[in-house]
This record gives sequence, C-alpha cells and structure tokens, in this order.
Amino acid sequence: VQKYIEQQLNASAIDDSVAEKKAANLEVFNLSTAEVFAKYPNPGALLRALEGGKRAAAQDGKNAQDALKAAEEMTEQDRRERQQKLAEYYRKYDLRPANQLQPQITANRVLRAVYSERQLQEVMVDFWQNHFNVFAGKAAVRWYIPSYERDVLRKNALGNFKDLLVGTAEHPAMLFFLDNFESVAPNAQPQNNAGGRLQEAIRSGNLTPQMRERMKEHQGLTDAQIDQRIKQAKTVQQRAKRGLNENYARELMELHTMGVDSGYTQKDIVEVARAFTGWTIADPRGYRRAAAAEINGTEDQRLARLQRQAGIPDDIESGQFYFNERWHDKDAKTVLGQKVNEGGMKDGLKVLDILVKNPATAKFIARKLAVKFVSDTPSDALVGRVAEAFAKSNGDIKTTLRAIFNDKEFWAPETYRAKIKTPFELAVSAIRTIGADTTSSPAVLAMLNKLGEVPYGYQAPTGYPDTAEDWVNTGALLERLNFAVAPAGNQIPGTRVDLKRFEGADKTAIMNNALAVVLDNDVSPATKTTLLKQVEQPLPEAKAPAEVDDDTVEVANMRQQGQQGGRNRQARLLAPSGNPDVFKVVSLVLGTPEFQRQ
Repeated sequence: VQKYIEQQLNASAIDDSVAEKKAANLEVFNLSTAEVFAKYPNPGALLRALEGGKRAAAQDGKNAQDALKAAEEMTEQDRRERQQKLAEYYRKYDLRPANQLQPQITANRVLRAVYSERQLQEVMVDFWQNHFNVFAGKAAVRWYIPSYERDVLRKNALGNFKDLLVGTAEHPAMLFFLDNFESVAPNAQPQNNAGGRLQEAIRSGNLTPQMRERMKEHQGLTDAQIDQRIKQAKTVQQRAKRGLNENYARELMELHTMGVDSGYTQKDIVEVARAFTGWTIADPRGYRRAAAAEINGTEDQRLARLQRQAGIPDDIESGQFYFNERWHDKDAKTVLGQKVNEGGMKDGLKVLDILVKNPATAKFIARKLAVKFVSDTPSDALVGRVAEAFAKSNGDIKTTLRAIFNDKEFWAPETYRAKIKTPFELAVSAIRTIGADTTSSPAVLAMLNKLGEVPYGYQAPTGYPDTAEDWVNTGALLERLNFAVAPAGNQIPGTRVDLKRFEGADKTAIMNNALAVVLDNDVSPATKTTLLKQVEQPLPEAKAPAEVDDDTVEVANMRQQGQQGGRNRQARLLAPSGNPDVFKVVSLVLGTPEFQRQ
C-alpha cells in the first residue's frame, strides 16, 4: 500500500496515455481561451458582428431605452431572419454553439477520473476545483474553465499551495467569478491623453468648445447628438460605476486560505481588496478578437479603441489576465498587521505570501484535507499534525498528504469507510468498478446533474460540500440507486459494460461474483442477507434524467438559480440489455451501503 501511495504522489512519472487518448478529442482543452472565444463565440459577439456594428451605434448615439424598445419591437419575421443568419455564420465559419462547452468540460473530468492511472491526482483536481470553486453558469466563466482546469488546477494539484493560490488569483475564471476584474481603486486616475481626457469630459459633461468642435469634425456629430451622448454617458456611469470590489478579498481569506473566524477583520478585507485592484482581464466577454475577427476579417474596431483608451496593451489576447497599473491603489496597505507597499502587482503577491504563511491557513487546509480523506469529523490532534507538515514544508501538497496517509488516524478501524462518496465519486467509481467503457456522453452529464454534482455547477464560492449530511437523505439515496441500475443495465448511451464475468450457475453464484468484483467480498453478513432477499424483488426502473439544451451551461440547477433557460428534454436511456439476473444483482451491489462509502 505504501508503495502505491508513493507512486500516486509522483503522478508525473505514471504513464497516463490511455486517459490522454480518451480525452484527446475534447477540443476546448486544446485551445487557448482566446481560441475558445473564437470557436465557441459568445452569442453577444456574434450578434455584434451580425448587425454590422448597428448595436454599437445604438449604444453610442442613442438613448439606451430607445435601443431596448427597438429590440422589443422586432417582429417574429425579423427574429427568424436573424436566427437564420446566425445559423449561416456557424456553418460558414465552422463555429460551435456555446452550449457545447459544458459537455466537454464534464466529459474531460469523467474520462480522466475513469481511465487515469493517476488516481490521486484526479482526486486532488476534484478537491481543488471545489476549494477554488467557480460557477460555470455565471456569464463568461465557462469560456475560462478549460484553461483554469488545465493550466492551474491540474498542473498544481500535487505541487505547492502557493503556486496554486497565485494561479487561481491571476486566472480570469476566478477574476470574473468573484468580480475582481472590475475592482478599481477609488482614486484611480483616467488616462492622461487626448482620448482619455475627451472621454472623461463626456462623462462629466464638461466638454470645452474646442472638444465639441473636434467631435463635430472627426465624428460628424451635431450639438444635439453630442448632448445626447453626454446624457447617455452619465446614465451608464451611474449604472455601472466601478470602484473597490471586496468579493475576491473576502473569499480569499474565508474560503481559500485562513477560514472563517480566524482573526482577520473587515478592515483586513478592505486592505486586501485594495492590494488586488488592477488585476483584470482584457476583453472579458470575448468580443474583441473572437467571432468578429473571423466574420469580418478584422477585430471589432470600437472595442479595440475603447481598450486602448483604458490602457490595455494591443498584444493582449481576449480573455487574458493583465495588470492595469492605472486602476491600482498605489497607497500603502496593512494586512494582518503587516505593511504592504511593494508597489503595483507585487502588492497582491505580497498579500498571498502573508496568507500562505499564516498559521490559520495551515490549519484550515489541513482540516479540509482531513475531512476529504479521513472522516467528516477529524480530531483536532490529526488536524494539528497535518497543519504542522503543511507549515514546515511551506505548503508542499505532497508532504501534507503524506502526513495524512501515514497518520494512525487514517488507518484506524473507526475511520474505515467513514466517508460517503460524493455523487461524482459514486458515478465514476461505479463505471470503473464494473469495467464499463464510456465516452462520457451528454447522458452522463444529465445523470450527474440528477445526482446533484456536475463539475463547476455549484453557484456558491464554497464549492460542493464533502460531508455525509449534505448527500445522504431519502431522495438522494433513491437517486443513487436509480443511477446504479442504469450503467449495470447498459442503459446509458455511450457507456457499455460486458457483464459476462459476473455470470454464474444461479443467483447465489452471480451474487458471489458481483461481491468479489465490486466489493472484494468486504461486505457485512447483514448486507449479504438483504441482497439475497432483494434479488427476488423487482428493481426500480431507471428514469431518464432531464437534459438541458440551451445557451447557458447544461445544468438544471443553474436554471433553478435564475440562469437563462431553454428547452428541457428527457435524456434518452436505452432498454436494459444482457442477462437480467446479472443486471439485477450488479445493480443491487452498486446500491449497497458498502459501495456508497469510500
């Protein structure tokens, strides 16, 4: 066992070609974020290109309410024509609809979890994904997830915690999810050039006569149009006034590092937020060099001009992190009693260093890992030993995990099977254990949604919970049994299992084979007795879960949480196939309390 643990801790040395081959055709994980925006364009970017800049003109030169009214007055014929043009664009430029992102994101996780020989790495990717959670259903976040998982979570899953923390802090997925990309120092200065001064004068309504004349000459505007633009700019400024945003600072301390009630104050949160002003994203919704570039053969000139006025370098790609010096709070900060005055982006990096070295962070991470691997209620003594390993190794994740796996509490009889599998763990372990071959079709995504755990489908920054009380109730247990029936009966499209190895002369022999394969015969007499009784009873029918088909992420609970909805279909399940007695027995064994536990 110790040899296996060490092998798993050194994941990079393990040949994982099978899993890599299985996931190779998931296109979005082979693209940069800018390429994802281009290939799977934001619908808003396509509409901008489709309308040939009319939308931008409406925003620039008309009252916003007039533009909204015009959209509402669009006839059904107009809508059909626009949809037809969109469809033609998709075909002509070989574009993909954005609702294909989430199926690929989920398939990547499922395929790697099922086929990877680097099982500990996959467990840690799942752990860190929830620890540093982002919600795919929020606006543009889903476009950033392939890079977030590939370049940050998976790359650093068994590395150093500080590298992981810096990677998540800089990544557009986190910046967008927690709104830090919009966080600006209250005293931030506008761009000090002619364009910047003109924009500021328009917003403030203090246009000089010379500025008015320049706008008339270069933009062909009348005095009435200039006055209308000033009025609109004031309305937009009031509606979308930027300032200091504390969301990331709060979650950084409460969820990512120190934990709640660990000694920091609201003043510390504000100071941390100040340190991260200017950490932002170029073209955060992918409008600039995405669909417009492919369709029109050039970038969106209006957006390019606005980005230059905002101080964004021309060589920054859509969806790329960059530090905007002009937005940054340049004054000194004090975080947890320590002065932060490194200047620029180094202010934020200094804060991360302070937080990583804080004893509360070691304890918080140690407790979460102990809950993941040992029990829902690990002892304070165990947490203390693991925290010490974390602190002494400067956040080395392998060293911290070794402290858990070598601890007497990890091996104690009372902690054996103390953990309930999360829905994702249950689904993956069922497919792996019975030797099923899967393509992780949309039906698997729908099943995970029904079970309650689609990757990146949790709206709160906390991520999915990891304790039994959150996953074990009457409804959840029924869904788990319903899921067990589907793969064992070859009912999930794209997922097939050969049940011949479970066959036997009678039902008792079949049961013994199933218990040996699925549970290594580690089952209580009470469970075995119950199984032999249940084998004579009818199985519950596997019910097809709802499959969402819309332009938002394909997760039904996202619809319930207020995301834009679309058509709601039933995911098609196949009729059961194979020996009915074998199918029934394997389903029952997958539903046992022993299999439901880690």
